[in-house]
Amino acid sequence: WFILQYMSGFGNEHVSEDPRCPGALPEGQNNPQVCPYGLYAEQLSGSAFTCPRPTNKRSWLYRILPSVCHKPFKPLEEGHLTHNWDEVEPDPNQLRWKPFEIPKASQNKLDFVSGLHTLCGAGEPRGRNGIAVHIFVCNTSMLDRCLYNSDGDFLIVPQQGKLFITTEFGKMLVEPNEICVIQQGMRFSVEVFGETRGYILEVYGAHFELPDLGPIGANGLANPRDFLVPVAWYEDRQVPGGYTVISKYQGKLFAAQQDFSPFNVVAWHGNYTPYKYHLEKFMVINSVAFDHADPSIFTVLTAKTTRPGVALADFVIFPPRWGVANNTFRPPYYHRNCMSEFMGLIKGHYEAKEEGFQPGGASLHSMMTPHGPDADCFEKASKAKLEPERVAEGTMAFMFESSLSLAVTKWGLQTSNRLDKNYYKCWEPLKIHFNPKRK
Repeated sequence: WFILQYMSGFGNEHVSEDPRCPGALPEGQNNPQVCPYGLYAEQLSGSAFTCPRPTNKRSWLYRILPSVCHKPFKPLEEGHLTHNWDEVEPDPNQLRWKPFEIPKASQNKLDFVSGLHTLCGAGEPRGRNGIAVHIFVCNTSMLDRCLYNSDGDFLIVPQQGKLFITTEFGKMLVEPNEICVIQQGMRFSVEVFGETRGYILEVYGAHFELPDLGPIGANGLANPRDFLVPVAWYEDRQVPGGYTVISKYQGKLFAAQQDFSPFNVVAWHGNYTPYKYHLEKFMVINSVAFDHADPSIFTVLTAKTTRPGVALADFVIFPPRWGVANNTFRPPYYHRNCMSEFMGLIKGHYEAKEEGFQPGGASLHSMMTPHGPDADCFEKASKAKLEPERVAEGTMAFMFESSLSLAVTKWGLQTSNRLDKNYYKCWEPLKIHFNPKRK
């Protein structure tokens, strides 16, 4: 009977109840003495109670049993999930990874949790300041297992394969070229349909928000109405064999058993929810005369620091668009940055490096490490006839950019065996064109 439905709007106050139980939401108050249908009221807080109203996040859940009904948590093997940034020596080089390998289910069954691999990051969750970049590769669905992240928010970018995600708030289908955000503390389970891969940006101590638009005005970039929130759906299911609730807590995994499904929320209301967004909905802003606008014009979501204008992490995309700038070198310029730039490719060919940077792979240009177009791209763009042209058609590249200096894990540098040792060679053919007699 279930049809996927969504409510729209970023950060809205939503109300939702499963149609099988009309009137499940209490009227006029959050916590009545007796809730409709004999439900329990439970608040999920995503911010301090005393945060200013624009940043105050909470939702009220009305559930068959409260989430406190579980056996004690016990340590769970976390595999390649880590926030130990001192496993290997720092590496300031330009780094690029070939597409990360997805094991065959016949060889090694991995679900979303067991398939998490931390690639790089900085900071740590106990101090509530930091980020981590994870790669997920999986080939089987989570069965009677759910995860919640006590440390921070997950921004999930599927690259290959759909994710059918059940949350306490309802269900979402997230396909490549879409993203979803599962915020701190929200329980979710991931069903997959074969070999599946993607990227995760995790932030500790901040939530994602839409970037300020400044002189752009009231409209543009990612529009609030295009963000979708699931509608309430519950299952009243006993699991005598044990349902496993996994908590990511202080960078480690812990598992607790309970004998019922955690997705037993009949109704909910609030502004603290999971959500998804389709990247094709992004309204691209670009230069229409000459030169480049900075890539910050492609920011979809940002997690701010307390310093004005400085992001803990930005999620930036490079979608299909028109290039029309006159007398301008149109690909990305050569650059050294006080931010760290991690890039991934969902599909297509990235304009600055058509060879080597592949869908399902990644690159990291660390703080103040120079980077830019490869030699082939530079030569072509320097000689190209400057006519209006479609850029990045059939492509979707993205960037996780952070003000933190990111350390790469041992898995990223060694164990994954996907590091491209020849990446630096793409710049070696760059020629000297300087001629002091020619102006």
